[in-house]
Amino acid sequence: MSEIEKRMLPAQQCELRAVQLPDGQAGAPKIVGYAAVFNTRSDLLGGFFVELIAPGAFDEVLAQDTRGLFNHDPNYLLGRTTSGTLRLTVDERGLAYEIDTPATLTIRDLVVAPIARGDMSGSSFAMRVAPGGDTWHEEDGVVVRTIYKVAELRDVGPVSFPAYPDSSAAQRSLDAWKQAQTEGLEARGEFDRYARERQLHLMAI
Repeated sequence: MSEIEKRMLPAQQCELRAVQLPDGQAGAPKIVGYAAVFNTRSDLLGGFFVELIAPGAFDEVLAQDTRGLFNHDPNYLLGRTTSGTLRLTVDERGLAYEIDTPATLTIRDLVVAPIARGDMSGSSFAMRVAPGGDTWHEEDGVVVRTIYKVAELRDVGPVSFPAYPDSSAAQRSLDAWKQAQTEGLEARGEFDRYARERQLHLMAI
């Protein structure tokens, strides 16, 4: 099963920035936005949990070969970090990206024009969480997943219909946490039973 998880958090917006060439002509615009925002709870995922990303989660992946994609689709390649057409930075708010858009009619019609019209404003990213890079806890009846370390940043970019798709990788992590919680309760129950039996035995001596 794939370990890649696609995410879109609330309040992530992408926009266009005009590029002025030396002779005064307008160049291909840049797409800028935040792919992830720190310490911001997601919507309910899979009907079971919410998620947030801690500052520092992307520190070890900024130098990776990451793509800028439209709708996570490799057929619509907007930029790439290794070629310098996609740039990633981290600030206090989150993971920001800047893409130099290709000067093609396809990208202009499918991506640039809808952003310019305000029809498309969402940003998203695809990642793989590092082993042990997340924690789970329950808070006011809500299960919260906190991601502290991302092992792979696959892609970032604008999306036409921002969503938080179900993730089998996150579900497996959640199931493991639930099992650990259950096993912990069973272990405590067994210890309490043994302690009571031991106490009764001592009283009978």
